[in-house]
Parts: sequence; C-alpha cells; structure tokens
Amino acid sequence: MTVLRCVLLVTMMLLGGLQAARTQTVGGVDYAPEYDFSEFWAATDGRFFRVIVAGNPFPQMPVEEAKQRMLPVMQANKPRPALTFTYQQPPEQLRPDYRLVLVFDPANDLTAARVCAGQIFLKKPTEPRTPGRVYVFGIYCRNDLALSQTTAWTQANGPEDPRLGQMFVQLFLTLFDDRRWYRSPFNPWFAR
Repeated sequence: MTVLRCVLLVTMMLLGGLQAARTQTVGGVDYAPEYDFSEFWAATDGRFFRVIVAGNPFPQMPVEEAKQRMLPVMQANKPRPALTFTYQQPPEQLRPDYRLVLVFDPANDLTAARVCAGQIFLKKPTEPRTPGRVYVFGIYCRNDLALSQTTAWTQANGPEDPRLGQMFVQLFLTLFDDRRWYRSPFNPWFAR
C-alpha cells in the first residue's frame, strides 16, 4: 500500500510541476515584412525605450501604482539590447518613433494598426474577466506601423509575482525575435 501512495504522490507532484511550468502563455505572433531585429537593436541598445501602458492589469490597485511597480519587473526581464524602459514622453517628437505598447484587457476588436495609430480600446467594465488573470496585447511600433504583435497571459497576484516576470520574458522574446535576423541572407554571419 505504501508503494501505491508513493506512486500517487510522485504523479501528483509531476502534474503540479507541469501546471506550474505552463502558467505563462504567449499567443500567435505577427511580424510586418518591415520587421528587422537589427533595426530594433540599433534603436534601443544603450538608450531609453518608451513603453505605453493602457489598462490596469491589477484592478485592486490604482493604475499609476501598478505601472510604477511593473516597470522594474519589465526591466529585470528585458530583451537582449542594453535598453532602459521608460514611460516618459520624449521632450520632442522622435522620428522614427519606436515604442512598445502594452494593452491590458484589450477590446476584442482592437488591432495592432489601431494601437500604433493611437487608438486604444479596452474591454468594457461589465465584460467578464477571470480573477487574477493578467492578459496583455503587446505591440512593437515604429511611427504608425506595427512591426510585431502578440498576446500573453498568466495568473498573477501583483506586479512582483514571479509569474508576471516570466510572462514578460516570453512576451519580449516573441515581440523582439532575433532568430529572424540570424537566418537573414543579408546578415554577414549567416550560416546555413
């Protein structure tokens, strides 16, 4: 009887571990033909990279507090260039204007083209939401063009929840994919 209990206990632990490993999910991804990782690197390496946040992933706290507490989490899980995330609007309009837009609980019909053009719509407060679930639509914009877009979601109790950091890791790896650059025949280090 003890062997059976041990087998059941190990099975339950493995299933629990598998569930914990799947707490972050990234949806499908779309890259514009103009997407170029080397352009992203050149625009952000050693520079500030503006983030625009719409919506509140943690409705139990004020939106400004949630944003300020999320910024160090994003920075700790940033993509490879030596960039610094900021919410600050530059003193003068940049051209090209590179930015990351994170829309938490976006409206179902929101598109990346609308987001990069400055039109952001959120779910209505009356629409059902899963408690503790953080859902984000991430878009990498250059001026009004959406260079890449994806969605991600996880369960998280607050900005410092490790699951949120892991979601950002996966989101950034997807939005700022360097594998496309490595495969480019115009990359001088391209190898087949």
